[in-house]
Amino acid sequence: MDSVLSPLELAAGNSPEGPVAIARPHRVAVAAQWFTANFPGEVLYAVKANPSPWVLDTLWANGVKSFDVASEAEVELVATRYEGANIAFMHPVKSRRAIGRAFYDFGVRTFVLDSEDELEKILVETGGAKDLTLIVRLAADGDNGAAYPLARKFGCSAEEAPALMRRARGATEEMLGVSFHVGSQCMRPEAYRVAMDNVNRAIVKAGVVADIVDVGGGFPAIYPGMVPPPMADYMRTIREGFEQMFVAQNAKLWAEPGRALVAEAGSIVARVELRKGDALYLNDGAYGSLFDATHANWPFPVKLLRTQASKAKLAPFRFFGPTCDSIDATSTTFMLPVDVREGDLIEIGSLGAYGSAMATRFNGFGETVTVESKDAPWPSMYSAEAQVARKRPRKPKLVQP
Repeated sequence: MDSVLSPLELAAGNSPEGPVAIARPHRVAVAAQWFTANFPGEVLYAVKANPSPWVLDTLWANGVKSFDVASEAEVELVATRYEGANIAFMHPVKSRRAIGRAFYDFGVRTFVLDSEDELEKILVETGGAKDLTLIVRLAADGDNGAAYPLARKFGCSAEEAPALMRRARGATEEMLGVSFHVGSQCMRPEAYRVAMDNVNRAIVKAGVVADIVDVGGGFPAIYPGMVPPPMADYMRTIREGFEQMFVAQNAKLWAEPGRALVAEAGSIVARVELRKGDALYLNDGAYGSLFDATHANWPFPVKLLRTQASKAKLAPFRFFGPTCDSIDATSTTFMLPVDVREGDLIEIGSLGAYGSAMATRFNGFGETVTVESKDAPWPSMYSAEAQVARKRPRKPKLVQP
């Protein structure tokens, strides 16, 4: 990667034709060090959040040696890059080929499931192996304060779980685990405690002893209008909940952070190609790095990049992407100086998670140049100030910046 001191340098020189992804490995390092020091168990990075080599290498160098993968390609990516990595195949629905390749070609022994059919697939495609670690995923129902609820797609019900746990327990001579996911960008630490209590009741009803409790992901980042409680509150709540669970005396505690490890480490610099009133047509959009901004109305921080800072007042603007598709547009507005014009560069921040990782090449767009920056322009969950207890609304909601 090329290096810049800050994205502002792009405004002073000739910026590339397409959007520029700003990589901040030092922010990944800070998050990884904090998580490995404060989470009371094993940290598995959710590769889907950002599989960029600079992200993975920084995590590996800073103590994250375990990975939550969700596809055959992610298994191969991690296995061929890091000898000795702990790889857990945590997608509840996998193809038969993906199971077999993970097991035979890459030595994966940890598989998640949320149904009898998936368990049967795993057993068949691994040749009835007895050295598997099987993780039964339960749905985390209810209002968990998450921006992205996930229970609609994955996780068995509390009624189904006991029988599935007993079947999985009998299918392996290694470890049995239980997992859940409270949803992405969870704003309530207590949601983890509620989910752990529900999982614990299922364990007791099943009459099995769990060797692993995986609290999944959902750990949040800071965005405009979404300032979570301190990350330390999440750690404390999870630690207290784990101490009350009916699990083996030496049971392991796992987590699968993705967004929380990488969101602060990336941003996108997009160019204004045309302005129509409050509409800014950019060289990046829904089919590039701005999927969440477009389809989830996510309130990312933005700023205008000029060598001479604008003194104009701020006004709300809508973003339109470069493709011909009419849905390549935001309904959320973003506050920028009223004198923004064609040729200006706009930095859209906190896009290290689910930003460039989701880009496509639709309509011939999507080519992104990546440069490294040493700055840290956005608020951090890992600063000293962020770890001081703050009073927050019990049920925060997404708001427009």
